[in-house]
Amino acid sequence: MQGLENRPQIVEGLKGVYFATSEASFIDGEIGKLLYRGYNIHDVAENTTFEETAYLLLKGRLPNKVELAAFDAELKANRQLPPEIIEVIRQVQKAHPMDVLRTAISGLSAFDPDTEVRFDRNNPQPYLDATLRKGIRLTAKAPTIITAHHRIRTGQAPVAPQSDLSHAANFLYMLFGETPDPEDARLIDVDFVLHAEHGSNASAFAARVTAATQADLHCAITSGIGTLKGPWHGGAAEAVSKMCEEIGDPDRVESYLEEQLALKERIMGFGHRVYRAEDPRARHLRERARELGLKKGQPKWFQMLQIIEQKMQRYQSRGIFVNVDFYAGAIYHLLNVPDDLFVPIFAMGRVPGWVLQCLEQYANNDLIRPLTFYTGPMDVPFVPLDQRR
Repeated sequence: MQGLENRPQIVEGLKGVYFATSEASFIDGEIGKLLYRGYNIHDVAENTTFEETAYLLLKGRLPNKVELAAFDAELKANRQLPPEIIEVIRQVQKAHPMDVLRTAISGLSAFDPDTEVRFDRNNPQPYLDATLRKGIRLTAKAPTIITAHHRIRTGQAPVAPQSDLSHAANFLYMLFGETPDPEDARLIDVDFVLHAEHGSNASAFAARVTAATQADLHCAITSGIGTLKGPWHGGAAEAVSKMCEEIGDPDRVESYLEEQLALKERIMGFGHRVYRAEDPRARHLRERARELGLKKGQPKWFQMLQIIEQKMQRYQSRGIFVNVDFYAGAIYHLLNVPDDLFVPIFAMGRVPGWVLQCLEQYANNDLIRPLTFYTGPMDVPFVPLDQRR
């Protein structure tokens, strides 16, 4: 064991450690502030589409009408999947949707027209340009992967993407096989915007670690997807939905919370690693969840969430506030999205953020290699196999 007198400062989970600079997003967790490329999330969520937000993140500024139309056309032109990837999805259809998404993204690297572009330290721009093109293609294809898998696993034929629908509306169209209500499509659109980028969270960090080895974007996004699958990162929305199903009625909320808190169980949808105030993204889904519940004739969902949020106010002094997934789960449920697609929806929205994080890593790269402090035995005498007892 190394001498404890030489023990370095250990920062568990790298909490509060800065490892790079970024122009992607800014978070002030103490006051609940989030900026995308300098723009307040409240302005972005209420005044842009996902396509505009993706352009902002990937290209560094908001597009004008001509630029947005060209970018939208590029996304629409890249929605189709190669038949070989559809066949892969058929072969792994029994897997969790996140596993299928990860596998299909990995497989797409073999079909990408820029797959042979290699990084050149003396002239990195061609590689960065190719990576951006790859990122746009992956953003376009992610909904097609997820919906094709769901259709196949339920015995239905995949629905081909519709070129006259937005990114969000096309996702719902491919999932359910019919043109969605514009209000429902806008709900998913806002959700995608709110999930598009969020600093060096676990999945973005995983993607950057992979990119730092000079592995390609498909490898890095695959790392991000694998990390997002973990319930401590991407699973809160699904957990909130299950919690509400378990409660069942607004009259049972208080007793349920008391039972869970007595068992020291977490109340899902509350608390966040970086926020000590309300997650600024939550407000954009709160009222929309209420309106959707009324529209669908199921107001009890919002009623349960509202009571839970009111009862949990007692913990705000500890910095435990509602987060974005608290209301997202209710919205997905009311739109009849299967529970195991909640995290894939998160992933669909996050692809541009992952791509941007990787672009920044490639542009100013250094291998990410933190240290661990060894606490095991030292200089143990080696015993040959025939002498071991």
